[in-house]
Amino acid sequence: MAPRNRYDEFLKRKQGTSAPSVQWKAAEYLRISREDGDKEESDSIGSQKDITHDYIEQSDDIVFVDEYVDDGWSGTNFVRPDFERMMADIKSGVVNCIIVKDLSRLGRNYILVGQYLEMIFPLLNIRFISVVDHIDSIKDPASINNALVSFKNVMNDEYCRDISNKVRASLDRKRSKGEFIGSFASYGYFKDPDDHHRLVIDPVAAEVVRSIYQWFLGGMSIIGIAKKLNQLGIPNPTLYKKQLGFNYKHPTGELCDGLWPDSSVKRILKNRIYTGDMVQSKTKIKSYKVQVCTNVPEEDWIIVPNTHEAIIPREQFESVRQLLMRDTRTAPGVSHVSIFGGYIRCADCLRAMGKKSAVQPYKKYYYYVCQTFRKGDKAACTKHTIREEKLYQAVLATIQAQIQLAVSMDEVLQELRRNNVKAKKSSRLETMLDMKKQEHAKVSQFKIDLYPDWKSGIISKSEYLALKEKFERQLEQIERSIAGIKEEIKQYKETTDVENQFIKHFMKYRNITELTREMIVELVEMIYVHEGGTITIEFKFQDEYQRLLDLLEENNATPQAS
Repeated sequence: MAPRNRYDEFLKRKQGTSAPSVQWKAAEYLRISREDGDKEESDSIGSQKDITHDYIEQSDDIVFVDEYVDDGWSGTNFVRPDFERMMADIKSGVVNCIIVKDLSRLGRNYILVGQYLEMIFPLLNIRFISVVDHIDSIKDPASINNALVSFKNVMNDEYCRDISNKVRASLDRKRSKGEFIGSFASYGYFKDPDDHHRLVIDPVAAEVVRSIYQWFLGGMSIIGIAKKLNQLGIPNPTLYKKQLGFNYKHPTGELCDGLWPDSSVKRILKNRIYTGDMVQSKTKIKSYKVQVCTNVPEEDWIIVPNTHEAIIPREQFESVRQLLMRDTRTAPGVSHVSIFGGYIRCADCLRAMGKKSAVQPYKKYYYYVCQTFRKGDKAACTKHTIREEKLYQAVLATIQAQIQLAVSMDEVLQELRRNNVKAKKSSRLETMLDMKKQEHAKVSQFKIDLYPDWKSGIISKSEYLALKEKFERQLEQIERSIAGIKEEIKQYKETTDVENQFIKHFMKYRNITELTREMIVELVEMIYVHEGGTITIEFKFQDEYQRLLDLLEENNATPQAS
């Protein structure tokens, strides 16, 4: 085969020489990384190769052995594939000379570069040559130990740090504008072919995401969902990306051999990106020298709403988020959570109720019992037991009653809207606001009176400071309450103009004859079981219900039972 270029001819000629002066077996080390700020033209691999080849060609005592190229690898550390291959060849005696274009090609971490130049290479009897810097550890030993080399290493390190900060700042600006910054889109999305900073839905994976959410809200456990996905033969996100031709790697995905682990299901259920919001900066690299990824607190994530099409409605995502915070453990081998799992507590000790079973000759039945009592602390709480069948019927009847109330309220609200009645002032809220304002004035006066009391000797300085801090905390709390009531008044005035969430969610289940897990998740906040088997249900959307009730009372419009 004809030589590819003049370098192949040169290498063939040099390696074929038998001159006794040739004693140095050279490795050309070439490295570039745009993350370090390396300039594309002057520091390109081709440019580096030109310089190192020319140097070897002009040296009678050096023979070329191999080139080692780390294209796209940062110089802030020495964990690079071809650098490690070169060090292995050095230790095996294949190479005893290293040639680089300049010191920054070896690395940009001045501490590590110094260790290699002053300790590791001399111990291994390695000749080190940096062409542009005129450094040769054999011909001019002083060139490698002078202050200028240390200064250059420091400057290379500082340059890398400066570029790293600039790159990070630039990426954060893009993230703050809602632009996607990442090599691979989250499962369920593709990067837009026309704009790689924008996400578009992947129809196949998005359908899997929707199924995961529906199954979870329907009572299936996370482990149960993972098993179902595997039974259906659906590849996990890592394998799916590989099947699409992406060079994607993930430690968990690689270990699972294409199967879904429960951690992947949970990650999808917690990922807000499926609501259409761009969520980035959830992790960060510790520093440009320490390439270790760490988690970022959620309050520091960069979140930009409504940047792409949603796969999951916000309400559904919020229901899942709240459900994930509840105790919904299942027994081994059980794929579905109990219909009341995570939603039933003892009314007295407020601890979760445990589900138990009892077998009788005619049938097996289930019941709930206070966990405090069941675990032996009978002095702390009593049994509070209730059979599941009785609980089911009581909850169903109560929800049906709430639905009828929502229907009646909706009829009255529609009548008010037809008559163009606007919500103006809620007596309840105005009374609460007046009371809080009076309380604020009272505490403010207490605080003002403290200073004269201290100066006159009625109280000590330490008492003054302690009371002053106490009153300031009370004032902050009262001010927060006042702001909350004002916001409630504002929302009350919009009662007839916006869709009432209490009506919307309860009327969705008109004419129901049985309970479902989805219904419990959507409508119920918590079920409390009292001693004797009676229950209290805390429903969701109580603020919306109360606003509507205020409106009806202010207009003497009482809903009629159906």
